[in-house]
Amino acid sequence: MLEQFSFFGRELFLQGVNSSHSGNMSVRVGDRIFITRRGSMLSHLREGDLVETGMHDDDCHITLASTEIKIHRAIYRETSALAVVHAHPPCAIALSLLEDEIHPVDTEGIYYFKAVPVVGADLTVGSDEVAEKLPPLLQNYKIVMVRGHGSFAVGQMLEEAFQWTSSLEASCRALLFYRLLSPQARREGESRW
Repeated sequence: MLEQFSFFGRELFLQGVNSSHSGNMSVRVGDRIFITRRGSMLSHLREGDLVETGMHDDDCHITLASTEIKIHRAIYRETSALAVVHAHPPCAIALSLLEDEIHPVDTEGIYYFKAVPVVGADLTVGSDEVAEKLPPLLQNYKIVMVRGHGSFAVGQMLEEAFQWTSSLEASCRALLFYRLLSPQARREGESRW
């Protein structure tokens, strides 16, 4: 399992969607969750950087788990996800500060997402508010943005949640370039082509 976490953690860093110590990932196995350690470097995960904890109750390992453990648990309780990837994709974060929903303009983004909801919260890191708002959305969407903070993607395995994270950032980069090259497009409606 460490090998899988390590591979996708490194890919998230190499693709520029996480900085050296940001983001976290988890998988659900029955009523147990395996989540990255608080403050771990996802691009260089080692033995001890994965924390096993309960689906519902805290145990002695909980203080080592990512500060987002509350969000991951809420997502697993209310969706069919078996994997969650949380990242800080810079282009998607920039758009989340401006939009209530991100609408990709590139073909892949339209095919995969059509729209990506953006939720706001007073406290965006590990809060009850985010834990309450995300799961209902992730029952219908593959990925959701927390305004100014980052993305939470779900899948049946880490690769799938990683794919949505990577694809969202690529689509947001294309959208930002499109707006930069065609400032009129935003005012006239981006879905016209």
